[in-house]
Amino acid sequence: MHAALISVALPGLVVSAEHGQLTGHGLEGFYRHGRRLLARCQLKVAGREPIALQGRSISADRARFFAVVRTPADTGPDPEIAIERLRQAEGSERITLRSSSPRPLRLPVEIELGTDLADLGAVAAGRAGPELPGSVHDSGMRWTTPGAHAVVSAHPPPADALASAGVLRWDVELPPGGTYTIELTIRTDRPARPPGQAASHPLPQAEAEGDDPRVGPLLQSGLDDLRALLVRDPAHPVDVYAAAGVPWRTGPAPAEALWAARMALPLSTRLAAATLRTVARTQLAGRGGELGRIPGPLRDAGPHLPPSCTGVEATLAFPVVLAEARRWGLAESEVAELLPAAERCLSWLRGCVGDDGYLGEPGPAAGLARAETQAHAHRAAVLGAELLREYGRPGAEECAALAAGLRERFREEFWIEDLAGGRPAAARTADGRHLPALGAGAAHLLDTGLLGAGRLAPGLLDKVQTEQLARLFGGPAMDSGWGLRGLGAKEPGYNPFGHRAGAVRVYDTTVAVTGLAAAGYEKEASGLLRGLLDAAEAFGYRLPEMYAGEQRTADGAPLPHPAACRPAAVAAASAVQLLTTLAGIRPDAPAGTVALCPVRSAPLGAVRLSGLSVAGEPFAVRVSRLGVGMVEQAAGRLQLGG
Repeated sequence: MHAALISVALPGLVVSAEHGQLTGHGLEGFYRHGRRLLARCQLKVAGREPIALQGRSISADRARFFAVVRTPADTGPDPEIAIERLRQAEGSERITLRSSSPRPLRLPVEIELGTDLADLGAVAAGRAGPELPGSVHDSGMRWTTPGAHAVVSAHPPPADALASAGVLRWDVELPPGGTYTIELTIRTDRPARPPGQAASHPLPQAEAEGDDPRVGPLLQSGLDDLRALLVRDPAHPVDVYAAAGVPWRTGPAPAEALWAARMALPLSTRLAAATLRTVARTQLAGRGGELGRIPGPLRDAGPHLPPSCTGVEATLAFPVVLAEARRWGLAESEVAELLPAAERCLSWLRGCVGDDGYLGEPGPAAGLARAETQAHAHRAAVLGAELLREYGRPGAEECAALAAGLRERFREEFWIEDLAGGRPAAARTADGRHLPALGAGAAHLLDTGLLGAGRLAPGLLDKVQTEQLARLFGGPAMDSGWGLRGLGAKEPGYNPFGHRAGAVRVYDTTVAVTGLAAAGYEKEASGLLRGLLDAAEAFGYRLPEMYAGEQRTADGAPLPHPAACRPAAVAAASAVQLLTTLAGIRPDAPAGTVALCPVRSAPLGAVRLSGLSVAGEPFAVRVSRLGVGMVEQAAGRLQLGG
């Protein structure tokens, strides 16, 4: 899949090979709402397939292919017919033939079409089934199966259409230097306008520029991909959220959607508000221990831990995203609307903490306390306590006490002392035993959250422990040179391609960069940041969800992971967080202040960010080569503090 050109404008998706012909092999084809509407679209000119020259993505939702055609009429070694194909994820393709011949040409052009109308899951599993028989329909072809149909229309209409072979045919006349264009439209009975085409968008444009010329394309590509991954809540189409990634995870994934919205807060609070509303509607009701929890599937946690519940992660993320969105300028009316759902999340948290003071795991991990889960719980309790307190809601003191107790116990009971300076345990069993594997999940111990007045919340680790974790993250066992490994290279079960057993996950590395920079460990943060930026350049600035954790060499490049989503929401949104981390923007819109705590070492030189938003107004900031932050544009009522 890494070699495929994937164009996205959900619910539309098109997967192409670099040569441009859709052959129906693998996942190739046009999709809408997870169903393959067109699997084959093979062009022939004068009975010959074009000679592919180049295929590349030109934006998140479009790919362009160039080819030439050799014909018997060619008078020399140079081809006289060039072909451009512009393919769009929303369901269209424009094919243009250009002649450089000094004489008129008459050429037969054929397009062979076919589809199986299979679900994406069946295609991915190799169970798509045979192509369906088609029928001539209007100016194209139609295929039907119980519950679904697809139509391909052509303009201009073909001179001939053969349903049995799925062929549309034109007799094209090209004058000297002339062009001829065929436009195909692929549709079904479920039309939908992608959120990225809305006139009012929850993710406005932003720009980055600086001494390192890569910061601009990194932000632009990340923003384009994140916009392309937005989908509408079917029952409430005004609300959009980010799908986890394509091609594998285009359905709801509450945890990833919330984290992506959180990382995009410097652009706008609108995506966060819509995502929070969408997720809140899934919150479990009724009575008992499940009240307030957000459901979610299990997720692989690597070779040393049982699968974790993403619903728990989403439940703990909800109050954090709401609290931080308020700091960035979410309207008080929207906060008030979402506050009851956050209160239910916090009530669930308080009710589920065990007698040992830790939040346990449901399902196959029952009886286990994971360090990453404690980090999410602690952050939710600290930010939730301040949110409840400022709105005069009950439960604030209970949340604050829960966080304080968890902090004290964690520092004492989750830390493993050793001759190398110690490390945090990955998890703790009910009888107090440690699971010592060191992985990228420990980065979430550094993500404390934003409080009022530009303050960062306290973390689960003390200063000495934080310094040791920074040292471990900066060492070769964890830092691959391209980013943070999911599992240390010296740990049992390490696999550089392991989903959470050694592969570099962009989101975890981004969390580590932000946390290390905020804690003052700029050398380690800068090393990971530069590694990610180098990887982004190697991947054409479309960072995949993950890639292999192989050690970087002088002449090497990051190895793609065969099962990674690309684009992926949290990887795309990471571009925003990585660059805004350099400026250290810490707003408090309710108090009318914004603090700048830039990375003093300026690892990428001077950087300027514009098109951001604080307190609902445009915001632009510059960081000099000396690491000095300067606000260039902001709301008039904001005071610079910190």
